[in-house]
Amino acid sequence: MNEIQSLVLGLVQGLTEYLPVSSSGHLAILSHFFGLDGESSLMFTIMVHVATVLSTVVILRREIAALLKGVFDTTTPLWNEERRYAAAILVSMIPVGIVGVFFKDYVEEVFGSGLFIVGVCLLITAALLTFSYYARPRQKEEIGLWDAFVIGLAQAAAVMPGLSRSGSTIATGLILGNKKEKLAQFSFLMVIPPILGEALLDVLKAFKDTGEAATTAIPVSAYAIGFLAAFISGCVACKWMINLVKKGKLVYFGIYCAVVGVFCMIFS
Repeated sequence: MNEIQSLVLGLVQGLTEYLPVSSSGHLAILSHFFGLDGESSLMFTIMVHVATVLSTVVILRREIAALLKGVFDTTTPLWNEERRYAAAILVSMIPVGIVGVFFKDYVEEVFGSGLFIVGVCLLITAALLTFSYYARPRQKEEIGLWDAFVIGLAQAAAVMPGLSRSGSTIATGLILGNKKEKLAQFSFLMVIPPILGEALLDVLKAFKDTGEAATTAIPVSAYAIGFLAAFISGCVACKWMINLVKKGKLVYFGIYCAVVGVFCMIFS
């Protein structure tokens, strides 16, 4: 991987982590045409994912600070708004935690990460986004624990390459009747612990398999460029996506996913 490739991959990762078009799918597409294999770029993938988590923390720093303050505030009732919200985030992490720890390798082994499966999953993402646009369920004031768990199931399913995590979770929340004004923030906050946990598991796996982190063939400059590109583009995309969800414009991303999905299936 050279510096130009790392720049492109970092920019794409940062943008597509938040836009409902599947970051894993787009990275798989670019890696395919760049001629990169997954093993040699594992640590790079981990770093750009961590960069996007950092961009979430920066953009939502006030919301995170207010949430933590409420959770640890001993002067408020036991079940205050912040603790209820934190509980919903924890519940949403259960499905992806189970899948990530016990079934991620199995899913990757069975379905692989070729362009055809990426295309199929992008078409599923397109269908979800389109259905959520036309669905008109009764609106709920808060994201309850059951809804959080179902949204978490959607996040767990997004381990499939091409199935957008943000698209799946936000679309599922909309179909359940949760208000779009609250869904983007919830979707972005709920992914912080799973991404960091997955990064840790991948690092441990790399050390277990090779005895050292898989950093070969990638210069330090490429890591730095990719990290900065993912962080900066992630900050832009995170803020942009929150506004897009409020305006309900996700159906256009559904059209995009459908077009790219068909392209992947044709050229797989």
